[in-house]
Amino acid sequence: MNSQACNQLLMPMTAAEMLENFCKVLPKHVTLIEVGLRDGFQFEEKIVPTLLKREIVLRLAAAGFKHIQVASFVHPGKVPQMADAEKLISALSGISGVAFNALALNMAGVERAISSHLTHIEVSVSASNRHSLNNTGMHAEAALRTGLRMVDLSKRHGMHVRAGIQCAFGSGYDEIISEDQIVTAVKDLVAAGADMLCLADTTGMATPISVHRLVSAVTPCAGNLPIVLHLHDTRGLGLVNVMSALSCGVTHFDTAIAGMGGCPFIPGAAGNIATEDTLYLLSSLHIETGLNLSKIAACSRDMELFFEKRFPGKVYRHAAMREEKHHAQ
Repeated sequence: MNSQACNQLLMPMTAAEMLENFCKVLPKHVTLIEVGLRDGFQFEEKIVPTLLKREIVLRLAAAGFKHIQVASFVHPGKVPQMADAEKLISALSGISGVAFNALALNMAGVERAISSHLTHIEVSVSASNRHSLNNTGMHAEAALRTGLRMVDLSKRHGMHVRAGIQCAFGSGYDEIISEDQIVTAVKDLVAAGADMLCLADTTGMATPISVHRLVSAVTPCAGNLPIVLHLHDTRGLGLVNVMSALSCGVTHFDTAIAGMGGCPFIPGAAGNIATEDTLYLLSSLHIETGLNLSKIAACSRDMELFFEKRFPGKVYRHAAMREEKHHAQ
């Protein structure tokens, strides 16, 4: 090797060169899974009528979504917004080309999903003892054992199962959730027959470094199963964490229209990463999603008017205004 080549190797890369190299490892296509109808609506006191929920679902499907989480099978007394889960799923029957899924936290939830003839379900357990007790009345270990039974029951009824781990990046309580604990849970859920895995940053504690570490640790255990990241923007790192996950090969993300959402059992919880903001980021990186930003933003704008409040998402207001001007011309 000549001296000039050696000098080139020793020269530090410029910021532009580092960014160019980073972009080379990014995926060409990413799947966004809309969870606003479940994670977003559950946080709101004003009840959304079933017909309006159905309308929003149809509009999101028309905007290109192939995966939409529409409800959760939880106690209606604790989460009144989800009391119409069966009614909504029935109203969506016969709609093709979109995988509708719902969340279940216990065996009763799975049984309700089976009775509803749902084809896709998310079985979700918490890695946090405190959060799990607040959410389901079970310690984390008991919740995981129940979760494995839930996966088995769902699979025996022919359902596609997404297995989620809540508080995967921390709980905010005085407890330690180790990387080994999450890896062990993932191995158990994979062995039980899960079709997809989800790591949920329920409390918004994830950082780019913790995302990289945990995804890197979990990926070998997941095999060929897709890994979904469910990120909240509590501390403002949501989209930065998306970038970190993209560099690890993650191609599936939960998002919520307008950045709606939050966990009723987490004090100070903020919304999910906003669908429109995430879509704008991915588009800027030339990553395909198959989604129409303006149509999605129009849904967010209508929900803003319905709830009479502004949501934390940034892009949806600008994109919705452009859509309104286009129709006015």
